[in-house]
Amino acid sequence: MIINHNITALNTHRQLGAATNAQAGSMEKLASGMRINKAGDDAAGLSISEKMRSQVRGLDQAAKNSQDGISLIQTAEGALNETHSILQRQRELVVQSGNAGTLEADDLKAIQDEIGQLNDELDGIAERTQFKGKKLLDGNYSANLQIGANKGQQHTIAINSGTKDAKAGYDSTALTVKTIVADGTSFDTDIALVDAAISKVSAARSNLGANQNRLEHTINNLGTASENLTAAESRIRDVDMAKEMMEQTKNSILSQAAQAMLAQANQQPQGVLQLLR
Repeated sequence: MIINHNITALNTHRQLGAATNAQAGSMEKLASGMRINKAGDDAAGLSISEKMRSQVRGLDQAAKNSQDGISLIQTAEGALNETHSILQRQRELVVQSGNAGTLEADDLKAIQDEIGQLNDELDGIAERTQFKGKKLLDGNYSANLQIGANKGQQHTIAINSGTKDAKAGYDSTALTVKTIVADGTSFDTDIALVDAAISKVSAARSNLGANQNRLEHTINNLGTASENLTAAESRIRDVDMAKEMMEQTKNSILSQAAQAMLAQANQQPQGVLQLLR
């Protein structure tokens, strides 16, 4: 029997420390709900999950970007809808002016005055239609939307007439309805101008609608991708609560048992005193 080194006590103390540390680790995981709280818990898992996390956040932001793009499109489309309404009214007035045989000079002047007022409103719509300070209907609007989490995943929205005319916008001059003269003698020319303007606006609205449909599908796809990546990251990073509670209970019992055994081991050297009596 030796008394300088109590090997049994040392071994029991080591086991107590291991059980206590394991119990503390389990408590940390249970408190946070995370299996990986620091790199030491799982270095490879942390690296993989962080990459997934960055992708998820990128996908979520891309979905927000796409929604902003839809808002922009809806702003422009709403303005063009009103432009369409004005052009349809102008066409109606041109058709009315073509019936010159039943109209007096004052009637034609009233028609021309209304057409002029409608032209002014076309100019106002083109000037006022903006999104975050940027004019949408000047014929030169073009912007890139980041609709993915990585490089090379952009979508361009362009609102123009498809011509190279620097003034190819959607005011009365660009739509060529400024020159309409409702005098009953230029019906064919005037009706052709209005029809061309209506076709131009229709093409722009059709293009905007196609862009909006694409962005809506993009948002759905981004949501699905984000959901799947989040689930994958969860499998790596989140803790299985039931399993970890079992581990915590086991380590708690081992810790208590080790404390009891350490007390017993510390009593063993006292047996030497019996030999001295």
